[in-house]
Amino acid sequence: MGERVAKKSKHRDNIVKVVGSLESERTTAEDTKRIAKQMMEEGVDLLVFVGGDGTARDIVDAIDQKQLTLGIPSGVKMYSAVFAVNPTAAARIVEAFAEGRTTETLAEVLDIDEEAYRRNELKVRLYGYLKIPVVTGLVQASKEPSVGLEEEEENKKAIARRIVEEMEPDTLYILGAGTTVKAIADELGVEKTLLGIDAVYNGKVVGKDLDEKGILELLRKYPKAKIIVTPIGGQGFIFGRGNQQISPEVITFQYMLLVLKVRRTPSD
Repeated sequence: MGERVAKKSKHRDNIVKVVGSLESERTTAEDTKRIAKQMMEEGVDLLVFVGGDGTARDIVDAIDQKQLTLGIPSGVKMYSAVFAVNPTAAARIVEAFAEGRTTETLAEVLDIDEEAYRRNELKVRLYGYLKIPVVTGLVQASKEPSVGLEEEEENKKAIARRIVEEMEPDTLYILGAGTTVKAIADELGVEKTLLGIDAVYNGKVVGKDLDEKGILELLRKYPKAKIIVTPIGGQGFIFGRGNQQISPEVITFQYMLLVLKVRRTPSD
């Protein structure tokens, strides 16, 4: 859980103490919670964790708002506002904190609504809060929840109709995650993995819930391809948040990228 990396880094001579121990090479949520509590009891000034929303929830369960924390994004999804925008930004925040140049705030930890997900709906819910150090521009915002406004839903349908009308024959379409892209699948009359990556060719699904390997295999089979993705609401990330299957190797294949954005009304 970071010990080996720290001991191999240039900071290895500055390690004061290794906190906690593991009984297995495979860590669990309980390991995260237990060691987070131990670190707080040791009186650390800033607890930095690496992971995604699941790890952030474990930290909430363990220490709630009693300890200053900061997340380094590396999980499957990072909808919460407790993460730096990237690892480099996290390092800059830690440096600023050590120099006394940060402020503190309570940041949202979000979670997917599992009941809505089973209905093939993407909704996020507030799980809790963590206290984090802040440097303007280096901490991400939380994902905007899906509010389901009628106008927004109509915008998604309008985008979907336009995309479907302009779809080209004999072209592989890699469909990213989220409700806006799902509207395209609905317009095509095919099922869509809400939080996964699917592929469509000539109006038929040729791949569901694909990983990187599966996408690359399809790209080799179908030489003409396009990727359709949307920015994460409230954050603006296009890749690297919830769609890591679309890797740099996938992106560097010959393709055309379509980025869709649903415009909200001023009252939203």
